[in-house]
Amino acid sequence: MDPTVYCPTWAPFFGFAGVFAAMAFSSLGAAYGTARSGIGIAGIGPFRPELVMKSLIPVVMSGIIAVYGLVVAVLIIGQMSPTSGYSLYTGFVSLAAGVSVGMGGLAAGYAVGVVGDYCVRAYARENRIFVIMVLILIFAEVLGLYGLIVALILNTKSDNTICE
Repeated sequence: MDPTVYCPTWAPFFGFAGVFAAMAFSSLGAAYGTARSGIGIAGIGPFRPELVMKSLIPVVMSGIIAVYGLVVAVLIIGQMSPTSGYSLYTGFVSLAAGVSVGMGGLAAGYAVGVVGDYCVRAYARENRIFVIMVLILIFAEVLGLYGLIVALILNTKSDNTICE
């Protein structure tokens, strides 16, 4: 078996594309969630300043989404080395892992942003909605966590032994 067929010099491109997808899309989701939730917080701040600290929960949850992408990007980069081989299989698995966590983070960020904006505004009118807001935000955040879990499972399947 010829390792150059399965381990071409351009195979790490797909691994780096996975790193890009993980970081870019999860960061975009986190940024959107933070911005959209921040709009709601800024809207209630002048009228109910005592609620602003409890209303920061969607912003914190949005930031966690970017951490999911960072974890997967670090795991993918950890498999790469300029001196050892990198298989096409590992490249495609890394790309799939990056897209998985990235798109999960993008969806979660969008959901946290929309829910955060509307629920923070509703919380300013009725304090009892706080528990419902937190529950909905948890279920929105779990979309990103599902992407992270799939990416971690994919990452364990990578194999560069054919390149040695």
